[in-house]
Amino acid sequence: MTAWTRPSTEPVDIEKYLGVNVFVLPAQPGLIALHTEARDAETDQARFVRATQRIIRLLLEHALSHRDHRPRPVTTPTGFVFDGVEPASTTLYAVSIPRAGDALESGLREIRPDTRFGKILIQRDTVTKQPTLHYSKLPAGIAGNEVLLLDPTIATGGTLLTAVNELVAAGVEEHRILVVNVLTCPEALATVLSRRPDLRIITSHIDQTLTDQAFMRPGIGDFGDRFHGTTARA
Repeated sequence: MTAWTRPSTEPVDIEKYLGVNVFVLPAQPGLIALHTEARDAETDQARFVRATQRIIRLLLEHALSHRDHRPRPVTTPTGFVFDGVEPASTTLYAVSIPRAGDALESGLREIRPDTRFGKILIQRDTVTKQPTLHYSKLPAGIAGNEVLLLDPTIATGGTLLTAVNELVAAGVEEHRILVVNVLTCPEALATVLSRRPDLRIITSHIDQTLTDQAFMRPGIGDFGDRFHGTTARA
């Protein structure tokens, strides 16, 4: 395989995707403070885990609100009716992309321990940046249902597209895939949504750009290594 090359040096306009395919957590000072802690090169594993787990909790709750809902009026203790809603399906399916995706999986297990989880193992070549599918195990009944696809960082978009292809091949409709993502960049969003225009992506932050080495700028480092303590410093 040939080495990866940056698609373009021109700025990527993603305005057309915002609020349609891409939903970003509000950039409140508290969220920015958590990103500051997580992105700092001096942050150790314990602090990185603590900061990203808090981001992930906010992100997952936001993602769950994008699921299909149906009306559910209830009577309150005061005897009045509240016109509420509930998820259209009581069963929640999620698929993580190890190993970084495991961080999102553990957060979702705390919120919804009854979630039915699948795994899609994809590794990206360090030189070519091309993804290779190594393993896929999806829960029975996933076809035709909404699925949360857990991928903390989307840089080139290749890994995510490989996972989406696997889900679609298993009978999951593209528009029913909700990608839950901590950090991405304009180039990745443009690449992914040009090929899979019905995806929805919920993210906590969109970085400035992608470097010639396929790193996001300013970036966060290797999410999986920092979360699991397998960096050179750990």
